[in-house]
Amino acid sequence: MTRNEFISHVEREQDSLRSFLLTLCCGDRNESDDLAQDSLVKAYLSSESYKDSGHFRSWLFKIAYNTFLNHKASARTTGTLDDAHTLISSNTTDNRFEHQDLYLALRTLPPKERSAITLYYLNGYDIKEIATITDTSEDAVKKQLSRGRYKLKVRLKP
Repeated sequence: MTRNEFISHVEREQDSLRSFLLTLCCGDRNESDDLAQDSLVKAYLSSESYKDSGHFRSWLFKIAYNTFLNHKASARTTGTLDDAHTLISSNTTDNRFEHQDLYLALRTLPPKERSAITLYYLNGYDIKEIATITDTSEDAVKKQLSRGRYKLKVRLKP
């Protein structure tokens, strides 16, 4: 892939990538912007290995997903809803986001469940595509979705 082709693909997918990472980061714009930047650098550095098969978005999301998981593995930020309230401040949260409670609940999910929920419900990927992006089986994705939905249902219950 040439530099110009890469730039063209990124221009088309940049907003989706940032939205995906913003959701995974539960509204933390600084964190999501850092991860987006890291993901784009990694994608550019490995762009020569990309075979233009029409799946640039999935390829880019896979890189972003792995970047997110690596970042979370070093931070370990899962816990209770009360822990999430403590972690979030007006400086790190997208206060304009109308579903703040969803961000708080998503923050309590393990990264793999959070990713599956985000890819399926907010980005419209099907289970097979999520399995490809996350390098897991379709059954594993189904389990992550099921567990994530259950945990969100419990945590978002009034």
